[in-house]
Amino acid sequence: MLRSIATAVVLAALISPALADTYWVVQDPTSQKCSVVEKKSQPGDAQTPPNGAIGNPFQTQAEAQGAIQIMRKCGVAD
Repeated sequence: MLRSIATAVVLAALISPALADTYWVVQDPTSQKCSVVEKKSQPGDAQTPPNGAIGNPFQTQAEAQGAIQIMRKCGVAD
């Protein structure tokens, strides 16, 4: 019984990151403004970016917002 519970906990820990949401910085082609888009992952799905995505996915919304502040494509000047 204890072994079954331990196995379930380990499997849950391994599967949870695969089901995590990812946050993408997306640029509107017309206005050139950037925003953060949340994309929910499904088990077995390849990680495909949303249309207009810039760069790699972020684990948190705060990381994605911070990236917008330093991206040249988002209209941020040096």
